[in-house]
Amino acid sequence: MKLLDTLKYSKSHEWVEAMEDGTVRIGLTDFAQSELGDLVFVNLPEVGDEVACGDSFADVESVKAVSDVYSPVSGVIKEINEELLDSPEMINEDPYGAWLVVVEEITEQEDLLDAAAYEAHCEEEKH
Repeated sequence: MKLLDTLKYSKSHEWVEAMEDGTVRIGLTDFAQSELGDLVFVNLPEVGDEVACGDSFADVESVKAVSDVYSPVSGVIKEINEELLDSPEMINEDPYGAWLVVVEEITEQEDLLDAAAYEAHCEEEKH
């Protein structure tokens, strides 16, 4: 399982990258994309939409199922990765390069895990 030490991770398998301007990028982890299988569709929110910590803000469809993506922060959508709308497979190919959204005006953040704690969490889920 590939993890980046520069990111934080949620227990629902999203990664969070804190940006210098106070925004965060959110994407799906390598663990999530491997569990989901080949992604064929991504449904993202609109710029300006509010997201709430722990609530679903997007969904991804694989050949197996449709899965919700949960926000690890509360805030406002500043940007969406429009490339994913035409090429959802980018998440399978490079889960840490294929971010979903950028969130600004962050008011709340769940307790996020570092790489080592997230890896332990994934190991627990496998058993």
